Amino acid sequence: MRVPRWCFGVRRKCIIFPILLVLLVGAALTSLLPPAEDHGGVGVLDVLRRATLRQENHSQGRHADSSEDKFTVIIQTYNRTDILLKLLNHYQAVPHLQLIIIVWNNIGEPTPGKLWDSLGPHPVQVVFKEQKSNRMRNRLQAFPEISTDAVLMLDDDTLISVPDISFAFSVWKQFPDQIVGFVPRKHILTPGGVYSYGSFELQNPETAGGDMYSMVLIGAAFFHRRYLQLFQDQPQAVHALVDETQNCDDIAVNFAVALYLREHSEASAVDRPAGIFVKPVDLRSLEKDARSGYQGMWHRPEHLLQRSYCLNRLTQIYGLMPLRYSNLMVSQFGFPSYANHKSRG
Repeated sequence: MRVPRWCFGVRRKCIIFPILLVLLVGAALTSLLPPAEDHGGVGVLDVLRRATLRQENHSQGRHADSSEDKFTVIIQTYNRTDILLKLLNHYQAVPHLQLIIIVWNNIGEPTPGKLWDSLGPHPVQVVFKEQKSNRMRNRLQAFPEISTDAVLMLDDDTLISVPDISFAFSVWKQFPDQIVGFVPRKHILTPGGVYSYGSFELQNPETAGGDMYSMVLIGAAFFHRRYLQLFQDQPQAVHALVDETQNCDDIAVNFAVALYLREHSEASAVDRPAGIFVKPVDLRSLEKDARSGYQGMWHRPEHLLQRSYCLNRLTQIYGLMPLRYSNLMVSQFGFPSYANHKSRG
């Protein structure tokens, strides 16, 4: 039986119409994404292409279990041993984690290392580094035990879900020169010529816009291990500022990374921001679970004032403001988009 020729025409239309509809929707979504120049020359499509190429090249050039596919966690702790043990148990299940370093700031008190080892064996080794003084910048040492390029620094009251960590690590591997983390902040130049520190919803008096950031805090972030030594090599005045305030080491790292990127970037990418914000799905504070009752420094009434003070002092020390703004937010679900996230500190 012969099928009339017009039936084939109808069938072709039925096939072509859905394809055209998909292409139109895709084009519309792409037009909504921020342009590449808004993010230091890094476009969303560039991210996806680079990820694919690197995965192909890496799979050809090295074994999947190499140290380049692993990372080291650094947690500095003070007076929170109970929740530290909870965190250690949680992070044992994270893929690609090679080593956990605990920076032990409880001066004169024994670490829980013997207790931890007695309950082993554990999938991931934990190393306790006892310190001689309780200083905020102890966590930024270039510990010899670190053999991975990637470092994940975590506050001792922060619990991040395994999928969030795995996703952020995959993002960091595409941008290993930048800080990739979950807590963005910003600086604002006030009309009086003084810098103010705040969350990135803070309005910029020049543009009247919020939802931009210029820093990614290192208390929940990936960065390259070279930046540990880079921080050690900063001017002594920077270290003195961190010791004076017992604060602002994370701001100082953002300054150092921003300056490093300016020096080592091509002219077209010199304005790359120090960090990239990954929106967390499940990030929790366990501070209230600590039996010691010790509260973090962000509770201090002078905390935000100190951080604004640090912005201005660091600008004086370096002779310029190197931080650059970004509004790129990378999410596990959907396309990367404009930032819209609130958190403390």
